[in-house]
Amino acid sequence: MILFSVGKRKTSRAIIILKKKKELKNKILINNKNIDEYFNNHKYIYNKIYLPLLLTRNLNNNLDINIKVKGGGINGQIDAITLGISRILCKINKDNTFILKKKKLLTRDSRRVERKKYGRKKSRKRFQFSKR
Repeated sequence: MILFSVGKRKTSRAIIILKKKKELKNKILINNKNIDEYFNNHKYIYNKIYLPLLLTRNLNNNLDINIKVKGGGINGQIDAITLGISRILCKINKDNTFILKKKKLLTRDSRRVERKKYGRKKSRKRFQFSKR
């Protein structure tokens, strides 16, 4: 069984391919690298990526997850991966949608960086005002 899903956040896009096999156990590859190599052993990252798997109790299943990530920074990529994994788990079992929706893992975070406006230092910050 092969399932496919996409997750997005800011400028990051994660394409997740899930294969359910008998011989492989919980192997997660990100851009053909192990999860430890790609994110340099950050514990926050493990908690964020494994959260949908822990909530739906799919960690014990033999799932081979292959992830292709492009664009953005680390946090944007992590959120894109989490959204993609959550969407795939909903395709596996419809009962997972209630659990994942409760933790707000199925909603796409659509916030982006606001553009810089002319006559200002940043998007909202102004230059220092001098009265005299």
